[in-house]
Amino acid sequence: MQWTDEAILLGVRRHGETSVIAEMMTRERGRHLGMVRSGRSRAMQPVLQPGNRLEVTWRARLDEHLGEYRIEPLMLRAGRLMESATAVYGVQALGGLLRLLPERDPHPHLYQTLDIILDHLDEPAMAGELFVRFELAVLNDLGFGLDLEECAATGTREDLAYVSPKSGRAVSRTAGQPYADRMLTLPDFLKSGASRAADAEMLAAAFRLTGFFLERHVYEPRGINAGTAREGFCQAALKTLRSAVEETGVGALAAPSSSA
Repeated sequence: MQWTDEAILLGVRRHGETSVIAEMMTRERGRHLGMVRSGRSRAMQPVLQPGNRLEVTWRARLDEHLGEYRIEPLMLRAGRLMESATAVYGVQALGGLLRLLPERDPHPHLYQTLDIILDHLDEPAMAGELFVRFELAVLNDLGFGLDLEECAATGTREDLAYVSPKSGRAVSRTAGQPYADRMLTLPDFLKSGASRAADAEMLAAAFRLTGFFLERHVYEPRGINAGTAREGFCQAALKTLRSAVEETGVGALAAPSSSA
């Protein structure tokens, strides 16, 4: 068995004296493990860093075997990703989300979105928005997608303001007002056709929204927790965004050009 694909490295763990087991998010074959011989060598260490984009060739006698990777670097961005807390936590949190999906299950749209986010982790508003959309896409692929297009009570697409914690569906301001204290806020940037970028308040509400449904549908039923990386990313992104606003006096930064 042999194939070649584009991949983003999620992490490595030691295997024997000189080798490592590399965990990749591949474009066409999903999250996939494989051994890299001499992966702990001085030459390979800069290449085998989380966030780097690689061309990988995987070989094994049988498809169900662990197999072995041969690697060629395409984009070594790990050095830049280690320059800010937002990026460091972001890489770890994104890897954690992808580990919720079955190994070797193709998700090419998540690969594409992951690649875009990694290029923008040093831009707090864009990174935060893309991260939230990535979480929504993961929820959808796990079978727990949210419906944010129309009001669950009236069917209207106008003035959507809340998300029902029970159904995961949007609710209009009028219909949801009597139950506002039990509703989750629907941030403006997640509404259909929105052009305004997220400010810190909207981004915090979005993190609460996706975090609630991940906990309810994924972490709690599986008996696991989200870990510290997601919380670290959320706090770092909000802190950086608020600091940028204080320094510039600008309420929101430019909206992302791509989304999940």
